[in-house]
Amino acid sequence: PLLKGTDSPKLEIKTRNAHVCNMFVYVSFDLWFSFVVFFVNLPYFNAFKATPFPNSFKCFTCDNAVDNYNCNRWAEDRWCPESTQYCLTVHLFTDHGKSTSVTKKCATGDECRFVGCHHHRESGHTECVSCCEGMICNVEIPTNHTNAVFAVLHARRTSDGSRQTVSIAVLVSVVAIALS
Repeated sequence: PLLKGTDSPKLEIKTRNAHVCNMFVYVSFDLWFSFVVFFVNLPYFNAFKATPFPNSFKCFTCDNAVDNYNCNRWAEDRWCPESTQYCLTVHLFTDHGKSTSVTKKCATGDECRFVGCHHHRESGHTECVSCCEGMICNVEIPTNHTNAVFAVLHARRTSDGSRQTVSIAVLVSVVAIALS
């Protein structure tokens, strides 16, 4: 077998019926190569390649997408900056629940202080903001006070080496106090 370097990778095999065999191998090899290229470029596959720095992560990112589907579908696959720790999602929707804007990005702790839902009387829209911690954790959009939260999913190490954990009960209490 020989590998010829033409406009696309093709495999040529010399036999008595070369024209039949070549056609089959050309198609098979091109389809296999296309499948491999497609698979390697999937966002979830790339999420587990070597990281640019310790504890690095990725978020879905978009700016004023019309809905969650279009935001996630066209999100760029890139690592968040080292200065960020969370994924932030801002969802703006009508009184009937129809999305009008979805923004997702990498965020700092300061940017995540304003989680929750707020109704804008002048426009009739509701804005829900959520933050989460973890690799591509912002798949869904916040739609109410139940899911418009700051979700820290795992323990963090403090400077003295001990583990600092945030329980769900404490998180719910903080959100409940902020809403009242």
